[in-house]
Amino acid sequence: MPGETRIAYKPDGDDYVWKFSEWKPVEPEWDFTVQHVLEDLLPGRRYTVLAQSRATDPEKIGQEIKGGFFTAPKADDDSKIVEFAVSTGQAFWDRNSDDGFVIYDTLLEKHPELDFFVHTGDIVYYDRLAKTPGLANYHWQRTYSRPTNVRFHNRVASYFIKDDHDTWINDCWPTMETRVMGTFTFAQGLDIFVHQVPMHGRKTYRTQRWGKDLQVWMVEGRDFRSANTDPDGPEKTIWGEEQMAWFKKTFAESDATFRVLISPTPVVGPDRAKGKNDNHSNRVFTHEGDQVRDFLALQKNAFVVCGDRHWQYHSIDPRTKLHEFSCGPASDKHAGGWNQKNFMPEIHKFLRVKGGYLTVTTARIDGKPQIAFRHFSETGDLENEKIFK
Repeated sequence: MPGETRIAYKPDGDDYVWKFSEWKPVEPEWDFTVQHVLEDLLPGRRYTVLAQSRATDPEKIGQEIKGGFFTAPKADDDSKIVEFAVSTGQAFWDRNSDDGFVIYDTLLEKHPELDFFVHTGDIVYYDRLAKTPGLANYHWQRTYSRPTNVRFHNRVASYFIKDDHDTWINDCWPTMETRVMGTFTFAQGLDIFVHQVPMHGRKTYRTQRWGKDLQVWMVEGRDFRSANTDPDGPEKTIWGEEQMAWFKKTFAESDATFRVLISPTPVVGPDRAKGKNDNHSNRVFTHEGDQVRDFLALQKNAFVVCGDRHWQYHSIDPRTKLHEFSCGPASDKHAGGWNQKNFMPEIHKFLRVKGGYLTVTTARIDGKPQIAFRHFSETGDLENEKIFK
């Protein structure tokens, strides 16, 4: 229904007063969503927020939702342990609880001080039902009304990256044509995404510093890509020229101790040899894949975290020695696509064809920085750990 919202926010503690964003009307043409930008936040603090609504009576506050989040420490702050979690592959039909997805309650229970969360894409799956923009919005409504998702996102700051299924259809690109998506178009999928998730503007690739020891890069893999069917070569791209230049420049200039590329799709792999023609680890994108891997291999303490694949792994590129960690899907029910027995020792260091999540933690131990990558099951059992110092 028509109405307005605002955000009340303040750092935790008795010495602070509430600040308020301006009242803004929801946008009926964009599924009654609205986005507020909170400015002048203090670094390294826990904030409490109140999302407030009102209808036609400007004097009467309607519903109010309470939540909170952590802000990033300053770029020279090495005092704080920073931990974030990563997930992918959140198919509604593969939810594993009447309330939604078990991993969200697990994260709140097992990681109560989680600084932020990154969803690497396939947040919803349009392929089966979304034949109109209205049905596409319905996918977001039904997923983000699940109690597990609501509880989690009320408490943890989150970044969202899109992939193919939450853009339009499996393995899609901008000029792709299909008869199976009804009146819903690729361009409409781009528009819906930036309204359904927190996104300041239209640019969906970005970087964020979290203290002295961590900086993350979240890249866009759909908007600028060539057709998967194009011949490989210097002109074939997933990232596009502008994003590639931005990534190389900002990554090389960063003085963070550890730098992590978070990609919606694999950079190292391995991926299936047959039937996959969509990411930097696939043969059809070898030219740009080599470009990314070669660049990262020259950078000190550079790592890749990826989504998309329906299994967890830690791999090392045999040629460049680049490390990649695949977070795995949001539930065991959504796992598959690789045989657990197909462990490739020349590249795999860990392989688990199950769901769960990945955490990345930076800390100073006896004054020395380290970064830890940990794979967990959907119920929070530690399955794999790799620490770099």
